[in-house]
Amino acid sequence: MIPKQLGACADLLYSLRAERLVQQKIADEMEAQEKALKEHIIKTLPKSQASGVSGKLANVKVEKRQVAQVKDWKKFYAHLKKTGDFELLGRTLKQEAVRERWEARKKVPGVETFDAITVSCTKV
Repeated sequence: MIPKQLGACADLLYSLRAERLVQQKIADEMEAQEKALKEHIIKTLPKSQASGVSGKLANVKVEKRQVAQVKDWKKFYAHLKKTGDFELLGRTLKQEAVRERWEARKKVPGVETFDAITVSCTKV
């Protein structure tokens, strides 16, 4: 429920964010433990059980899959320029790189600004 008074809204926002950050820290620690366990299983799984292992609660399977990565950016960009296959790229803009160019008084064609509205919340 959203309080009627804005001061109470500010206090509730701060309290909720503080609690979320505590919970996020716990979740991050759990994620790090999961990652360590996955790495351990991959490294120590005996070759005789090459596909996986079972416990009382779960089966774990180690699988391989191919992941694309660019080895030669120059060749890759030349391909993009020649073919227009821009769907090979993600559609994010590096804010810091654009800001650096603008600070150097350089234009970035096709890029403009908009005012993003944010809320800052700090302890009193």
